[in-house]
Amino acid sequence: MARAAPVTSPTPRPAPLADRSEAVLSRLQLLVTRKLDGLLQGDYAGLLPGPGSEAGESREYRPGDDVRRMDWPVTARTTTPHVRRTVADRELETWLALDLSASLDFGTGQWLKREVVVAAAAAITHLTVRGGNRIGAVIGTGGGAPVPARRWRGAPQPAGPGVLTRLPARSGRKEAQGLLRTVAGTTIRPGRGDLGALIEMLNRPPRRRGVAVVVSDFLAPPEQWARPLRKLRVRHDVLAIEVVDPRELELPDVGVLPVVDPESGELHEVQTADPRLRQRYADAATAQRATIAAALRGAGAAHLRLRTDRDWLLDMVRFVAAQRHARTRGTTR
Repeated sequence: MARAAPVTSPTPRPAPLADRSEAVLSRLQLLVTRKLDGLLQGDYAGLLPGPGSEAGESREYRPGDDVRRMDWPVTARTTTPHVRRTVADRELETWLALDLSASLDFGTGQWLKREVVVAAAAAITHLTVRGGNRIGAVIGTGGGAPVPARRWRGAPQPAGPGVLTRLPARSGRKEAQGLLRTVAGTTIRPGRGDLGALIEMLNRPPRRRGVAVVVSDFLAPPEQWARPLRKLRVRHDVLAIEVVDPRELELPDVGVLPVVDPESGELHEVQTADPRLRQRYADAATAQRATIAAALRGAGAAHLRLRTDRDWLLDMVRFVAAQRHARTRGTTR
């Protein structure tokens, strides 16, 4: 129902975000810096400097390494001495689960829904990448098996049909910009996506405690993604960013309107001049969004709704400020 996208030509808008990613991402970075800087503090898991105690990757033993950090399982498998690296406790690790399925390639407002997804990813990246924090992402363009992790510092590579892609968590502004370029350059393919499988990629393998952000329109049935989201909440602070277009909430009175499901390709003609049809559509959309909100609330995730016809930055600023006020009970830290 809410997946249907009008076939008629929408109001002319700038070129797709993927075609102008460099200029747009640099502008997003500037806008985010101006509007959001200073709203989030205390992003470290610890405050004391030092090597940390969180387990990281293994490397070969070098003379002078602390033998108490020997990684015996890897040493036994490779017959070469290895030590276990540790990650500083003061680092925050943030993971993004970005849904770029076919239903996101639609928009009748100022933005396409996929552009709002990229914009939200840029804002979260800016808020969490400072101070040596690490950020990674998983991107879903449809149902299918995950592909091996690859570096994302270079030029963006379009994802194939039915692909879930993992971008390793790294620190630094340059790496974060590479991640955003890869997200903006991801090609949306037709076919139904599996939001549950996308979220499950953040659960397996288990990652160090941190922040998990899921950006989607959540149009998939809640029974598909609610359980993986609850599982994710056990270990991480979870933020669910719901992307909505106004035409998914109500239909305009424009006569006969051809609509197409971008995931299945099904085409229908809808008589929007019928006020009862428009009312039934609005009632069904309201019930659908209430079900989504209830599922997110039941999973323990913070819920932020961004619309394609609103200032997404202003909505995000208000959300961050409200979260800060709720956590500090109106006091200043």
